[in-house]
Amino acid sequence: MSVPFQLESGEVLTGVQVAYRTWGKLNANGDNGVLICHALTGSADADDWWGDLFGSGKAFEPDQDFIVCSNILGSCYGTTGATSINPNTGKVYGVSFPRITIRDMVHLQAALLEYLEVKSLGLVIGGSLGGMQVLEWALLYPEMVRTISPMASPGRHSAWSIGLSEAQRQAIYTDPNWQGGNYTSDAPPHQGLAVARMMAMITYRYWESFTNRFGRQQDESNQFAIASYLQYQGQKLIKRFDANTYIILTHAMDSHDVSWNRKDYQSVLQSIKQPTLVVSIDSDVLYPPVEQQEFADLIPHAQLGLIKSPHGHDAFLIDIEGLNEIVVSFRQEQDS
Repeated sequence: MSVPFQLESGEVLTGVQVAYRTWGKLNANGDNGVLICHALTGSADADDWWGDLFGSGKAFEPDQDFIVCSNILGSCYGTTGATSINPNTGKVYGVSFPRITIRDMVHLQAALLEYLEVKSLGLVIGGSLGGMQVLEWALLYPEMVRTISPMASPGRHSAWSIGLSEAQRQAIYTDPNWQGGNYTSDAPPHQGLAVARMMAMITYRYWESFTNRFGRQQDESNQFAIASYLQYQGQKLIKRFDANTYIILTHAMDSHDVSWNRKDYQSVLQSIKQPTLVVSIDSDVLYPPVEQQEFADLIPHAQLGLIKSPHGHDAFLIDIEGLNEIVVSFRQEQDS
């Protein structure tokens, strides 16, 4: 799929490509679509990170649903982003890739679904950055979406979350290879990105999770086990992700506010008419339960599902059995 695409900023991207995966078959009416929206460093391979939610009697049933997951705009797994070639210059975009928003991501997903001839979505679902997209789907394409499920995500990025994003970006900027902003994909390993990932991992988990797993254990070199773990996670990310992409996507997350250029926050959430499953995690320190409770209270047909877990924000990727039960129950309610 390759189309010209106008951003909210007014800039136009040419030759836009979208990487996507599908499972199941679209029915004759084109109305059995299910859209999965991935998180910050995720990809279209939803069966890799949510594989246990796929199958008969589970949240996603390929024998009934036509399931779609696309790599979001600005990411680095096949959809146009900082690692792509700018057709106007013949060079990698790098830092010149324009600022994007969550709404830009959703509009591109909508173009993909039109291409796939999906006319209606029975469910739009996603966690973290994915949950932000879910809320915008309900607001931008209300006639196309029948139910939504935003998970472990806010209705607008808080000062807390923006501050964490900025600290992570500054870690990238201080990398010696940054060289005044010319941080290209062929630069040496992005140690600044590794540090940003270490910061992020602390917010993705919870005190109890790290305490139970690592305590004050030390490895063979007398380094604390938690330090070794964070360093491992940082090095692991730089092998599969791009620093400019990280900057672009965290800026997009910071821009997230469902009330921006609309009415006041309360009125916007109250305008969402779809049955809504809001999923919250009791130990989430990145997007704490108070944020999900806020918009669960404001969306007219919303219910709140709570995952009790020691794993923090990442519980929506870890505590799959409990998550599956909540989603299956919600979908069955809507079908009855």
